[in-house]
Amino acid sequence: MALYRKYRPATFGEVIGQEQVTRPLSTALDNGRISHAYLFSGPRGCGKTSSARILARSLNCVEGPTSTPCGVCESCVALAPGGSGNLDVMELDAASHGGVEDMRELRERALFAPAESRYRVFIIDEAHMITKEGNNALLKIVEEPPAHLIFIFATTEPEKMLGTIRSRTHNYPFRLLAPQAMRELVEHVVAEEGVHVDENVYPLVIRAGGGSPRDTLSILDQMLAGAGPDGLTYELALPLLGVTDLTLLDAAVDALADRDAAAMYRTIDEVIESGHEPRRFALDLLDRMRDLLLIRTVPDAFGQGLVDAPSDRADILTDEAHRFSPQHLATLASEVNDRIADLRGATSPRLLLEIMAAHLLTLEAGGAALPAPVAPAEPAQPAPSAQAGRPTREGGGAAAAAAAAAAAANSRNRPQEQPAEPKVAERPAQPKQSAPAPQSAENAAPEANEPDTDELFERIERDWTRLRQSVGERNKVAEIMLTEAKPLGFDGDVLVVGHHTGALAERINAEKNNADIAAVLSAKLGAKVQVRCVIGTDPATANLRRPAKREVWNPGTESEATESEDPAPASGWDAPAALGRPQEAAPPKQPPAPQPQPPQPTKREDDWRAAALAASQKAAAKAKQERDEIPPPPEPYDYDEGEPEASIGEEPAYTREDEERDMADQARDEEGSADRRDATEVAMDLLAAELGAKPL
Repeated sequence: MALYRKYRPATFGEVIGQEQVTRPLSTALDNGRISHAYLFSGPRGCGKTSSARILARSLNCVEGPTSTPCGVCESCVALAPGGSGNLDVMELDAASHGGVEDMRELRERALFAPAESRYRVFIIDEAHMITKEGNNALLKIVEEPPAHLIFIFATTEPEKMLGTIRSRTHNYPFRLLAPQAMRELVEHVVAEEGVHVDENVYPLVIRAGGGSPRDTLSILDQMLAGAGPDGLTYELALPLLGVTDLTLLDAAVDALADRDAAAMYRTIDEVIESGHEPRRFALDLLDRMRDLLLIRTVPDAFGQGLVDAPSDRADILTDEAHRFSPQHLATLASEVNDRIADLRGATSPRLLLEIMAAHLLTLEAGGAALPAPVAPAEPAQPAPSAQAGRPTREGGGAAAAAAAAAAAANSRNRPQEQPAEPKVAERPAQPKQSAPAPQSAENAAPEANEPDTDELFERIERDWTRLRQSVGERNKVAEIMLTEAKPLGFDGDVLVVGHHTGALAERINAEKNNADIAAVLSAKLGAKVQVRCVIGTDPATANLRRPAKREVWNPGTESEATESEDPAPASGWDAPAALGRPQEAAPPKQPPAPQPQPPQPTKREDDWRAAALAASQKAAAKAKQERDEIPPPPEPYDYDEGEPEASIGEEPAYTREDEERDMADQARDEEGSADRRDATEVAMDLLAAELGAKPL
């Protein structure tokens, strides 16, 4: 007989590790508080069906209902483990008998009174597999059963049961056994069998069983069946269970502690050559990291039972744990856990295992990669300004952080663009230098050749539609993908554009499309430009600084009066000194005249008013022409002669693309209002507006 059947418990007192069920259930039986339906739920192999049989035995004992059946009456003998059974206690497997006809037959049999016992008990295993029709056939009798009828449902998935039936039951949740409770059970079975088992085998069996008493006893039964005259040894159990040899795990831990890549890869080679599964090795390594972390952080981890290891291994594991910091162990365990899923079903598990080892060897306590060895300086280093904002990977995490900090400092120290600069004579005199250092001249040369990214970005924003069309002449697909893209700003010499669609952003960053876009923009703008597309159109999210807006001249304002070319001083309150001439000491304030004359319009203001009047007349004439007549069709384009393409710097004709852009800008700037109508209201409003229909 199998061990899990031979050592099946006969009373609630013999059930190990399920005190959360056995104690309240025993109290209810002793107090005579019997329910007509019970639900035993929990993982497979943890004692649900065995406890259901114990409950039926306790209910029908001649001294019952009691939590301690006598074991000698006819009912107790028949319902004991290995007994002949009882006509009044029926077991049904819903996995194969969960249809409507099976439930109808059960309902008819349940109406009969018990033949020889106090209660008629129906134990339904895998109750969640009863069909919908079967549940409906069983529902009525579960809601209002006869006094002699008791249902016991056992299931691993209680959430799949019909809610109406589940609500009529007393639910008792079972759980997997802890390692200490499982160790007690296994040692009891080994003692009863009278065999010798090596001390190092118990952790292997318990871990392989996964907390299920039935699975653990099945594994132990298999290994005891093949044990030799010396009993069950560690060397015999290791290949049967497929567990990684402890020496391999010790070697891997030593390699990680010493950061010895050669030793680590030799260990992986031994794992593969010895026939171990790479994923199982990773799982065992994760368990070892867990044990070392507990030993490192809990002073008495062995005494509290938190680490299940043989006593002779305690010193070895303690020495290994103290070679790492707790943070380092936690980082290593997290890295192994994240990469175990990649090993399932992998075509090259050894390669993935070696990649995982490479990451483990470079991890430090904080989770970041350790900096790589510093390479010798190259013959020609680029200027710091050219490297700002473009950190490379050669320096590892520390170099990237330093480059990012330098880029941020460069962005903060860059002066904001001003509307106008004072003349050179007005700037503070620079101290004279007898002989400038050669390094200063060399470092200043790249800065002088760098384009003004703020001015360049304003040109890109202004002419984005025509630039996109120019890209289409070389790569039509790239132009289509740029239709919904928006320029966000410059990151060094890289133009960052945003797109709401992640798939299109990846296509824009593809090598062929990205090269065509960068080539066209560089040719049209006259400056070397690279392009990178990110997801989203918010410059703040992309950590980009928007260029300062240039101040636009506005006639009639006080600031314009200061910039006017009219040499006459502005009237009114104290006006600021005019820009463009040397700053002099302000004259003493004069009291205002009794009747100040209004300021005379300047020549620049007159020109602006004339231009505005001419533009207004032109727009009115164009609108009248559109109302009076239909415009003639456009002249065919002469492909032989052609027209030279307008330069980006020149003033282009107002095209349809410009109109669409202006409409989009206006819609973005206007304050919107939320439309809270539903679809029906919108449809009715459209019908009323277009057809004159009225709602009934």
